[in-house]
Amino acid sequence: MNDRPNAAGIYDYILGGTTNTATDREAADRALKALPELGESAWANRGFLQRAVARMADEWGVRQFLDLGSGLPTQRSTHEVLAEHCPDGRVVYVDRDPFTVEQNEVLLRDVAGAATLRADIRDVDEVLSAARTRELIDLELPVGILLVAVTQFLPDEDDPWGLVRRYVAAVPSGSYVAISAPTGDMQSDRVVGNLRSEMARAGARAVSRSREEFTRFFDGLDVVPPYPGADPVVVHVGQWGAEDPEAADDDGSRWFYAAVARKP
Repeated sequence: MNDRPNAAGIYDYILGGTTNTATDREAADRALKALPELGESAWANRGFLQRAVARMADEWGVRQFLDLGSGLPTQRSTHEVLAEHCPDGRVVYVDRDPFTVEQNEVLLRDVAGAATLRADIRDVDEVLSAARTRELIDLELPVGILLVAVTQFLPDEDDPWGLVRRYVAAVPSGSYVAISAPTGDMQSDRVVGNLRSEMARAGARAVSRSREEFTRFFDGLDVVPPYPGADPVVVHVGQWGAEDPEAADDDGSRWFYAAVARKP
């Protein structure tokens, strides 16, 4: 049993999942007390993941996905959404936490076309050359690369922008990248500081980034319009793919930026 709070377990608990520990729940409750809209943010992120996967599959014909820093595949995750849109779809979940990967192995035991890989997403070569990746992902065909609520755990010195470029360089034209990441642009320094303190207490040191810093993830890529009638721009996470973007621009959504872009 994992006796320390785990970011994947905290996220799972906030989303109403059951693959979490008492320590995760205690840490999540403290974070929710400090920031009540954290639950809205988690669901906005989940909704973004689901809509992005569905759109890649339906509109752009993507059949295979790398879910990097995936956490726990619960609460209608990538493989479940993909199964609804293309039963022959394939997903490799990548996470470095041994407890999370162990739980994933159990959850995915009887799921065709889905596998979990224990690896650090910063080691691009290891991720792409792993046997499980090669079994499910054909790097000659378009790939959907998902980095949903994970780049905040990569400090600037890890060059997360370069990391994204390396994954993009390994996939062909017609591949897509979906990223969401937290921001303090719309928040007070006090609130951001309080949340950072709670995250650090839970053992998860996270970086919030500005719109300019977030947009850099898509250098050299073609950002797609987030909803009908929109320009190809970065938006708050709940707005991406929303039927009513104005209503989706709520307090929880404003904690994260999101965008999807195509490799030309």
